[in-house]
Amino acid sequence: MSRYDLVVIGAGPAGMTAAIYAVRANLNVLLLDKLAPGGQIINTNEIENYPGVGKVNGAELAIKMFEQTQELGVDFDYRTVTKIESLEGIKQIYTEEDKDVIEALTVIVATGTRPRTLNIPGEEEYKGSAISWCAICDGAKYRDKDVTIIGGGNSAVDEGTYLATITKSLSIITDFDLTADPVSSDYLRSLPNVTVYPYKRVVEFIGEGGQFKGVKFADKETSENEQIVQCEGVFEYIGAIPSTEFLQGTNLLEGHGFIEANERMATKIPGIFAAGDCISKHLRQVVTATADGAIAAQEASSYIKALRRQEI
Repeated sequence: MSRYDLVVIGAGPAGMTAAIYAVRANLNVLLLDKLAPGGQIINTNEIENYPGVGKVNGAELAIKMFEQTQELGVDFDYRTVTKIESLEGIKQIYTEEDKDVIEALTVIVATGTRPRTLNIPGEEEYKGSAISWCAICDGAKYRDKDVTIIGGGNSAVDEGTYLATITKSLSIITDFDLTADPVSSDYLRSLPNVTVYPYKRVVEFIGEGGQFKGVKFADKETSENEQIVQCEGVFEYIGAIPSTEFLQGTNLLEGHGFIEANERMATKIPGIFAAGDCISKHLRQVVTATADGAIAAQEASSYIKALRRQEI
């Protein structure tokens, strides 16, 4: 049975930052992830708003973060966490890969989210290049180009309002209509370079010779009247799924499956903290994830110091 001061679950920007801060606070740290380190940023072609870095490929930034954890001596392992139990101050982490139980004084959950996808032809081929889920991250490369948004909720309208200011044209394809607040929806609809296609179903992402060309869609109810809107980029806003299934049955989650954490990244269970996109929050960006991770690690360190003072 392995035992650590801190186990960080999730090796995205939040988790890796937490591990870096924690090991620098002289904690014995294990970083776990079921996939390659980096989280969602490894699927982002270019990141342009991470301070001090400039334009960088998402996978390259992830590698740099992970290399820093390894240079500092953070233990890393590929594990799929299935359950966390809190017993008399000790956290027990169970994984899918083996029967060994990992023990820790503290845990930081930083498992992020995964985009809800359409699972239609062309999506897998063009995701991360022509298909993105973050206009703030990737919108700038489509300046004066034709872009399509899929979705009509708050995220779609908010990001669409931003994209409309920099793109040549913006098409919005949604299976209902714009469902954000009426003032924001009406404003977006009124912009001269915006066209809304309501009550439509996206059928396929079109390409030719590896080059993305556009989006094919049809009437939602009848699947008739197929159309193709030509564009150079697509942003999908049909929801995000928090990767917190292993916490079902605990009191850590709100109604949509996100973790409830306070400003110190503390959850309702003492010694369990959370950081990054998996928590209930307003803005999900690399920079906010790293900030969450730093706070969570600092609080985990303080929690452990308090435990050790009680033992004296």
